[in-house]
Amino acid sequence: MSRPDADALILGNDTPWSQVPAMLGPAYAETWLMVGVVMLFTVTVGGAIGVLLFNTSSRGLFPRRRENLVLGWVVNMGRSLPFLVLMAAVIPFTRFITGTTIGIPAAAVPMILAGIPFFARLVENALRDLPEEVSAVGLVSGGSMPQIVFSAQLHEALPGLISAITLNVISMIEYSAIAGTIGAGGIGYLAVVYGYQRFDHHIMIATIVALVLTIQVVQLIGDRIAAGLQRA
Repeated sequence: MSRPDADALILGNDTPWSQVPAMLGPAYAETWLMVGVVMLFTVTVGGAIGVLLFNTSSRGLFPRRRENLVLGWVVNMGRSLPFLVLMAAVIPFTRFITGTTIGIPAAAVPMILAGIPFFARLVENALRDLPEEVSAVGLVSGGSMPQIVFSAQLHEALPGLISAITLNVISMIEYSAIAGTIGAGGIGYLAVVYGYQRFDHHIMIATIVALVLTIQVVQLIGDRIAAGLQRA
């Protein structure tokens, strides 16, 4: 078959533009479902670990050098593997937890495992940027440990925490696209199965544009909220 005929055959596989929204819409919703579930666990667990990392350090409320080193080592281990490698490495654990290795539940497990240590470090860094007087004032005022953590540390670090959440959301959107390679659904699955494997250029273009615009909007909203909190 001549080259022009092959190109014509490939172009003939393109989904009509009028049908692209019907395919992109459900995939986009699945992506946000994955990201929403993952961020719920990531912010809760990763935030708690980040607070522990900071407060067990020399600047924290309850310095524990040994515990801090162990916790830091565990967090670093979680951040060491590229997401694609991590996703493959935890397949047995994913199957044990969800009973499957495909679909949104299977993708959520490695995404959570990747998101928690990443967010924990971001939280720790946000707390480290605070003046040392923040915790000292809380102690002098007679506040309990939970009061100082929530009312002083986390409250004062809120702009940095919003930036950390924004960065983590963007990372999880990217990870959800990678998870499409295991049939997780979402925009990544649409791009791989239809855009790449079936040479559907319209789908590929649509998924790329959707991802780029989504990340730009998320970053813009996060920056606006963080800037507003800094001025408050």
